[in-house]
Amino acid sequence: LLSMMAVVWFFTPAFGGGDAERGKALFNDPQFADGKAGISCNTCHQDGKKATKGADKKELRKIINACIINALQGKPIDPISSQMDDLVVYLKSVKANE
Repeated sequence: LLSMMAVVWFFTPAFGGGDAERGKALFNDPQFADGKAGISCNTCHQDGKKATKGADKKELRKIINACIINALQGKPIDPISSQMDDLVVYLKSVKANE
């Protein structure tokens, strides 16, 4: 049972990796998530500043999707996708958010 739990934990993106450089690229892409507004996440949160507001990773995933839907006029992304992991890692790496 413990080995099964370890495998699940290891392969669950909520606990796992992500790439800050890929996250930064997504953050700056106005076409990310099929956005129709012609803006990127960076338009409102330059260099990731004040985008996390101290949110934990689970809350941050919800905030990201809310911004995608409302500001970017795009489609929400899967909260356990590699794209979401990349965005979370990028935002957590931005010192201005701490």
